Amino acid sequence: MTSDQNSTSEDRYRAPALEKGLDILELLAAQPDGMSQGDIARALGRSPNEIYRMLATLVRRQFLTRLPPDDRYALSLRMFSISQRHPPLNRLIDIALPLMRAVTKQAWQSCHLGMENDGEIVIIASVLAPGNWGLALRVGSVIGLANTGTGRILAAFRPRDEAEQMLARHKPALGEPAIDPAQYYERLAQIREVGFDIMASDTTVGVTNLSFPVFDPHGRAITAVSCPYLKRIDEVPVPDMAEVQQIYANLATELTEHYGGLKPLKEA
Repeated sequence: MTSDQNSTSEDRYRAPALEKGLDILELLAAQPDGMSQGDIARALGRSPNEIYRMLATLVRRQFLTRLPPDDRYALSLRMFSISQRHPPLNRLIDIALPLMRAVTKQAWQSCHLGMENDGEIVIIASVLAPGNWGLALRVGSVIGLANTGTGRILAAFRPRDEAEQMLARHKPALGEPAIDPAQYYERLAQIREVGFDIMASDTTVGVTNLSFPVFDPHGRAITAVSCPYLKRIDEVPVPDMAEVQQIYANLATELTEHYGGLKPLKEA
């Protein structure tokens, strides 16, 4: 299909009224003090009459409210209320699990997601590799911060002050050694430079940890996609480590997109 055909296909499925409404919501999300109808129209490059009916509809459906004394338009709490019916983390796990099952079948390797919670690194989702054997972490397992790929990824792709806070409040996992801060921050810098973590396991012989960040809309690692890679030496035809690395990198990118996340800019 040519680019002209692609453009024609995209135009065919556009919903101008919906896009106009979304433009208004996104604009007002960054304006806590609200905006007048004229200001909204100018910011969006439209006439006041063009957006009047859309504003009236959004007010009627309670997505917008009018602020006294000059009746500026502002976001109501309705969107927040709707979002709380399906928390982002639950939604991410719901989206992630079928994708994780698909990639474990493709890679013949297990996969898990981990996040930081109140000083602990916790496994929130896990899928075992297909076949007769594999290595997977149980959901709810608490693992190390500095001696696991998941922990290092979660700290590496946070602002420095947040990484320091994570270290300060960290509760050591079972068997986790003491953390040398200098070595810890040096390793985080290396991970940020390459964009992921690959390292022989610090907890199990014969395992190579592959870990990739899933970003939130602020460019912070909200969770980590990790694979405890085991090399097969039998006759089963499976992807090699380089292929597995790409499979799981693609999964992390896809989950970032589903979450509405953005990759952070590299520091100068």
